[in-house]
Amino acid sequence: MSSRFAGIDYGTARIGLAVSDPDGTLASPISAVSAKVKVEQQIAAIQKELGEFDVDEWVVGLPLNMDGTEGPQANITRQFADHLAKLTEQPVHLWDERLSSHQADAYMAGSGLTRQKKKSRRDALAAQIILQSFLDAR
Repeated sequence: MSSRFAGIDYGTARIGLAVSDPDGTLASPISAVSAKVKVEQQIAAIQKELGEFDVDEWVVGLPLNMDGTEGPQANITRQFADHLAKLTEQPVHLWDERLSSHQADAYMAGSGLTRQKKKSRRDALAAQIILQSFLDAR
């Protein structure tokens, strides 16, 4: 049985979103939603943005330090993932997201996009990178 996964790059300003194909093999960036609201509103916005995709499982990027330890943002992300699991009643996987934003920046280098347009796409690309890494590891 195949599953459709959604990838989430959880940040303090924006939450990047990506989704897999129906077979759960290829990730695509979707968009970003605001993180400047309460967690219930964040999850409602995520569900609205991804509603047409019939997501079965969630993959949330866990920000680890380069040495593999967890800092304060990892704890905040874990709390978000717990809320997501409770509100959606679907499986939530935490996945190492080290350097995903840097990789997204590298993808956009030389793209000709303005700084503002790069900023708005960075989070969705980071979510795609997180999700694709998870899918590849399966």
